[in-house]
Formats: sequence, structure tokens, C-alpha cells
Amino acid sequence: MHRCTAFTAALLATAAAVPAHAHAHAEDREADASGNTVAAPTPAPAPAGKSFTTGVAKGRDLLDTAISASVLDEADLAQLSVSSIAGIMQNIPGIRSETSDIDGYSAITIRGLPLAAEGSKFLQLQEDGLPVLEFGDIQFAGIDQFLRADLTLSQVQAIRGGSASTFASNSPGGLINFISNTGERAGGVLQVSSGVGHDLKRIDFAYGGPLGGGWRFHAGGFYRSGEGPRKVGLNGFSGGQIKANLTRDFAGGHIRFYGKYLDDRQPNYGALPVTVGGTNADPDIGFLPGYDIRDRAYLSPLTASYTETDRNNGPSIIDMRDGLAAKVAAFGMEAQFEIAGFTVTNRFRFSDISGAYNDATPFVTAPAPFFTRFGGPGARLNYAAGPLTGQTITDARLLALTVRLHADLESLDNTTNDLRASRVWDMGGGKLTTTLGLYNAKQQIRMFWNFTSTLQDLAGGGLSAPVNITTATGVPVTDAGTLAYGFAVGLPFSIYHNRYDVDYDVLAPYGSVNFQIGKLSVGASLRWDKGDVSGQVFAPGFGDGRPLFAAVDVNGDGQISVAESRVPVLPLTRPAPVNYGYDYLSYSAGVNYRFADSLSAFARISRGGRATAENAIGTETLDPLTGRPSDPGILVSVVKQAEAGIKYRKGDLSLFLTGFWASTDERNAQITADANGQAFVAQIDRTYSAKGLEFEGEWRRGGFSLVTGATYTRARIDKDANAPAFEGLIPRHIPDFAFFARPSADLGAVTLGAVINGTTESFAQDTNQLVQPGYVLVSPFVQVRPAPGLTLAVNAFNIFDELAVVSLQAPAIPPSGLTNAQVMNGRTVSASLRYAF
Repeated sequence: MHRCTAFTAALLATAAAVPAHAHAHAEDREADASGNTVAAPTPAPAPAGKSFTTGVAKGRDLLDTAISASVLDEADLAQLSVSSIAGIMQNIPGIRSETSDIDGYSAITIRGLPLAAEGSKFLQLQEDGLPVLEFGDIQFAGIDQFLRADLTLSQVQAIRGGSASTFASNSPGGLINFISNTGERAGGVLQVSSGVGHDLKRIDFAYGGPLGGGWRFHAGGFYRSGEGPRKVGLNGFSGGQIKANLTRDFAGGHIRFYGKYLDDRQPNYGALPVTVGGTNADPDIGFLPGYDIRDRAYLSPLTASYTETDRNNGPSIIDMRDGLAAKVAAFGMEAQFEIAGFTVTNRFRFSDISGAYNDATPFVTAPAPFFTRFGGPGARLNYAAGPLTGQTITDARLLALTVRLHADLESLDNTTNDLRASRVWDMGGGKLTTTLGLYNAKQQIRMFWNFTSTLQDLAGGGLSAPVNITTATGVPVTDAGTLAYGFAVGLPFSIYHNRYDVDYDVLAPYGSVNFQIGKLSVGASLRWDKGDVSGQVFAPGFGDGRPLFAAVDVNGDGQISVAESRVPVLPLTRPAPVNYGYDYLSYSAGVNYRFADSLSAFARISRGGRATAENAIGTETLDPLTGRPSDPGILVSVVKQAEAGIKYRKGDLSLFLTGFWASTDERNAQITADANGQAFVAQIDRTYSAKGLEFEGEWRRGGFSLVTGATYTRARIDKDANAPAFEGLIPRHIPDFAFFARPSADLGAVTLGAVINGTTESFAQDTNQLVQPGYVLVSPFVQVRPAPGLTLAVNAFNIFDELAVVSLQAPAIPPSGLTNAQVMNGRTVSASLRYAF
């Protein structure tokens, strides 16, 4: 692992941390030279009446809205010692965000809604008011993989439940909007960052401001490179993004043009083996010798490259160093103007999106002699690469039968347009606000998956090497460590070798009314989503109904090896057609009463839908003759919600408390495990419910501030059509209690504080046997301003090196005492030097 030099160690603040944004709240800001803001050298202000614009008809003070919402501004973002989108969302009440602090391979949900798979099925992620992808759980393409946080990020707005279901498609659980700086203030920021104790360098910049004549602009971005906080033996992080926007303000509105180019890759910190002892109720999680997965990953230069077949059944070389790769070239326009008393707003964006998903998961971890069974009696094991090439393995060192997944995300192009018109009418002594809108989107899914089974050791730290198996008579069973192209005998998922060429067209008219008279506000909204899906799917499971295999010279050596004798191939002349439609109705109605300037209360009921993307057209669900899913119930999941809350804000203090209830219909494919910890895919057809309380508070006095949030959730599986024994059990990975706190003190030239995130225990799987331990992570930060415009900062994520388990694979302690776990990073220190001009 590379170490930072003395020079880079002095560049204080965020390599694996979010770039240090400005430090001030809206009521007491001092412009730097960029459109961002920097902390004014005055005591921290009282909580501001932040205007909220996401998922509502018009921007309003939160105390005047019948919604539960949160805002993270530049000051909040500066204190977080995480860089990933999912990591940022851990600091919003109600959000359950499972991440290893990378952008992608995350599972994100809200208010106890089920986590059946990766992604964010019931939660929509937006950038500047439009979705990054139309569907949050496209297999191997989570929304956060195509979104980055940098100095161009001005604010994060989150709405939980409420009108999110009617002001956006496929967002019944909520909306999280990442809002860019648009250059209201003049100036620039340059920041250089480095890891302390690990190799990750980063440079960020931002510049913007008025241009005269009503014009203003903002531009910025970042570039990073390095191994990263976990030892992989290669350059795991490489790339960056640049964003820019140009705005023309005029009486009654504005027009804005914006663009973004993202080209970035990062390692996939997936699930790795750990030891499990103790009891199911109180497990003892440990590490294999020399394999602390808090700072190690499975990737290695010796195992990074391997051969497979491509989308046309031809030989292909796959490079796992691409990790989670994302390329986005986007441009858009936003216009707002007044016509005959109506405020008309139109947002448009086209995004050219592609990338790759690479993962390697140890499916069977066992002593070396176990794997000789694949070669028969007398079989031998030898290293296939690295300094030990050819050396015979004669001891009982641990090896892993590994499933490698490669998803070529050829095109996830997304085109969206959202047109709405609002008007405020004087009526009966009050004000009636009406809104009509039309949303149209087209989402492409062009992607191809393949799986490969390989054998390798568990050296870790970028040293893992492939292992070959040879029969007693010298016949190779493996090709450079590859045991099977596809899945080895006895492994699951044999049908998952698919190619999708599908288009989704979405049309959604919507409208809302809100009447405010005195202290009372009553509103309702309605949305109708209609989708048309067309295209084709190639999969071995289509055609004659059985997996299709062929002999293919994958490695190009002119011979057919044992592994090459049975390669899954696609039936290129027999694709299954896709041709179906769906529709669903969403509604929301709420009432808000402002008892005083400092106090209000609200109540709301909602119903929202979530259309299923490619999970509806797999080999287990699509009828290849009609082009429609065989079970229409899989097309849409419905979420029904009720919520009520109180909001208080006065002087130095603001307090928000919301009670919620939700019921969810869910049809999905869920990766789970058997009693031995062996993973398999289970089809679920369930109804879930969740109820609980959300709390968010902020207190400021002088230079001291404290921001807190907490969520209590009681979730249950109410009905299971396939396995009634699960009814009444608690869904996996949903803790009873989760919280965060951000205390900080501004001492003038120095600001210091900490970010504290915690969660209680949950169950590893729906069987409610093995408990997944809770954790508390403490991440302190210090920011020093030795001269005007200059800031030195240090962020230390997980300073006490806590083992924070994101997920455990096994439902119970397996006989082997081994299972796979995904964990958050261990202690990770980063530093930056920032200059505002």
C-alpha cells in the first residue's frame, strides 16, 4: 500500500471524505469568491427558516408545509467525513443506507420499507429536480453509481413520504434531491486533498458569480486517483467530473443551461468472509488471520483480469480494475417565467449513461483439500499466477470458490422533461394554489451480465492469487483459475446470463391544490403514471426452457478445455420479445396548522406506486411468447402511508417530530442464504408494514451547535404468499433504532466537532435467527483558518475503528463458522488544504 508523503500529509481534509464545503447558515453568510459561501467569523446563527422546494408545488418554509422533510446545506455537508452519496444519506432521519462509502453497491430505503435487493427501489434520487435514473433498483446499476458529491453541491433536500409520490414517478417512499450551486455569489474555491495513511489524492475546484446583464454562472468539479482506504494493490480510484451552468435572470423568472461530464471508477467493496462464533442472539464477528476486511478488499492485480464470453458469445477479456465504472454526459435546460398570472416551470435533461459493474464474492470458503473434489481422487492444487506460480498447495490454507460478476452497462440513457404551471388565487379570504404538470421520460436499459466461477486464495491486501486444479493424471480442470464459465456445478444462479435491450416510456400527468386561510392549510395532489415497455431479452432460459451451453474456446488457445466444454451462451437468434404496459394512480392529501410563528402541526395520507424495471422480465417472470410478465402483479408495487407531526422553531432551537405508518406490496427476487450460508435467489410475494417515529433537532448558542436525528421503526412481514412461516417476522436489516448527531464548536479561527452515527441490532435475514450487531461510529473533524480564505482541515472517519457490519449473508451461524459480511471502512483519516478567492 502506498503511503502519503510528508507534503501530502500536510494537505489537510478529505480524500475518502466529502470535500469541505462552506460553513455558514443561510441567515449569516459571507460570500467567498465563488458562489459557494464560507463561514463568517461570527457566532453560529439560530436555525433558519429554510425554504423547501423538492416534491412540492411551490417552495415554502418547512413550518408551512404538511410534509416531513430535511435539508443538508453547505455547512452540514462540510462536517461529514464521507464522500459517497449513500454515506451522506445516513445523516438524514428515516433513511437506512447500507454502504461501504463507495458510490454504488448500496442498498437504500426509508421508513422501514423492505430492502429486498441493492439500489433504492422506493426512493428516488434526483439531481437538480430531475431523476438520475427512472428506476432506483436496476440490477447492478444503482442510481448513486452515477452521482457524485463535490464543491458544486449546494444543498441536499429530502422529503419522506408525503407528496413525493405525486410530484415524481416511482418515488412512493420519498425523494432526495442533490441541488447544484448556480453562482448567486462571486468567487472561487480550490481544494487539494489526500489520505493520511492511505493513498488517495484529490483536487476540487469551483468558480462562479454574476456576469452582468442578468447573467450568472457556476462551474466546478474534481479529479481523484489512488489505491483508496482499503488495500487492493492497484489504483482503485481514478476519474472525476466537471459540471457547469449558465443562468439568465429576468423579471418573473429565469432560464438556465447546464451540463455535466462524469468519468470515474472506484473499487467495489463487496461482501467478504468473516468468522462467526458465539450464539445467534449474540454473535462474535471476527476476521480470518491477516484479513481484516475493514481495510482490505478482494481485488488483486493477480486476479483482476480473466476471460469470458461477451454479448455476442465471443471471447472477451474482463478487467476487474474497472470496478464500479460510471460515464455520464448530460445536458439540460430549466426555464421559469410568468404567463397571465401563472408561474410556468419546465425542466429538461438528456443523459448519456454507461458504465460497468464488477464484483467478486467468495461463495465457498474452505481449507484447500476441500476443493480437490473438483478434480477427483489425487487431484492437485497449484498457484496459477504471481510469485508462487506453479507451486503446489499441500497444506490446509483457506481458498475460496469465487463467483465473479461482470455487468456491461452499455446504455442507461435517460431523457426527462417535467412541465408544470402554478397559480395563486385569492379566494374566500385565503389563497388557493393550483398546479398542473406533465412529466415524460424515456429510460433505456441496454446491459449484459455474465458470471464466472474461479478459485483463489485469501491472501488479501492486493496479494490474492488464482489457483489451478489438475487431475491425478495431469489433466487441467481449470483455466488460469477459472473452474467454470458461468457457474460451477452445485452453485446457484445458473440462469443469470442475460442481455437486455429494452426501452421504458413514461407519461405522467399530475396536479395539486392547496388552500391556505389564516393558520390553516389544506392540500391534495394526484398523479397518474402510464408506462410502455418494449424491446427484447436474450437469456439461456428462453427458447427451449433449459439453460443453453456450448463448447467455446474462450481463452483463444485453440483447444477446448474442461472448463470450456460447457459455456453458457445466449440464443442470439431467439430473443424473447418485451411488449407490455402498466399504469398506476398515486395520491396524497394533507393538512397543516400553524399555531404560532414557532409551532405547527400536520397530518397526511398518501398512496404511491413503483413500477418494476428489468426484474419483471427475467427468465422466471417473462412469458417469451406474449412479451408480458406472466404475473401482472409484479408490474407495480404500491405503498400506502399515513403520517402526523409537529414542528417547532424558535430562537436557537428547532425540533421536528413525525409519527409514520406504511404498508408495502412487494414482488421481487431477493438474494438470501441457506442454513450453511450458501447464497440463493428467493422469489418473494409479500406485504410489509412499518410504523415508527422520526426526530430531527438543531440547537445553536454562540459558536456551539448540535444537529441530531433519530428514527424508531417497528417493521413486520404481514403476509407472505410463498412462505407463510415468515408472517409476523421482522424484515432483515431493519433496526429498531438509528440515530446521528453532529456537535460542533466555532472558536473563530478553529472549528471542531464530530459526526456520530449509530444503529441498534437487526436480523441478518428474514428468518430472524442471526442478529446483525449494531454499532456507533464517531468521526471527528477540525478546521483551521490561519489566514483569510485559507482553511486546513482533517476528517477522521470511524476514529475508534469500530466494526460496523452493513450486512451478514447467513441466516444463522453456519457449521463452518464462516459467512460473508459487508462492512464500513475502518479508521480512515483524510486531510485538505482549501483556498477561497
